[in-house]
Amino acid sequence: MKIIRNIILCIACILFVCTTLYSKDAKIAPKETGVYVKTNTGLKRILPNIVFDAKGVLYIESNNPAHFLLRDVEHFVIYGKYSLDVLTLNPMTFLGPSPLGKQRFLFGKNVDFELKKIGNDLYTVKPKGLIGRGYYSIWINDTAWDFVLD
Repeated sequence: MKIIRNIILCIACILFVCTTLYSKDAKIAPKETGVYVKTNTGLKRILPNIVFDAKGVLYIESNNPAHFLLRDVEHFVIYGKYSLDVLTLNPMTFLGPSPLGKQRFLFGKNVDFELKKIGNDLYTVKPKGLIGRGYYSIWINDTAWDFVLD
C-alpha cells in the first residue's frame, strides 16, 4: 500500500514540475502593444523612441533607454500589428549632440535575427549570432525601441 502511494506521489510531483517548466515558456502574454525583452524573470517593456530624418540621415535622440544585463536577455518579443517586413535590429553609433544638447545616435549595420510567430500579433526575435554589450534598437517603420545591454 505504501509503495503504491509513494509511486502516485512521485508521478504527481513529476507532472507538477513538468507542467510548471512548460508553462513558464508558454506564458508570453504582454498586455500592451510594443516591444519587450524576455529575461529570466519575465517580460520587461521597452519604451519607444522616434526616428528623425535630417537631410537623409536617420537617427534617434537618446531618451534614457532601458538597461538590461546581457546574461539575462533570452530574446525579444513584439506584440501588436506592425509591418514586420521592415523590422531591423541595429547597434547604435554616436552621431553627436543636437542643438539642444541631447545625444543623437545613428543606426548601425543590421544584426541577423530569427523572427518567429508564436501567437496572434505576437512574435519572438532572436539574434542569429552572439550580440555583445552596447546600445541597440529594434526598428519598425518610424519607431525604434532602444535599449542598452550591460
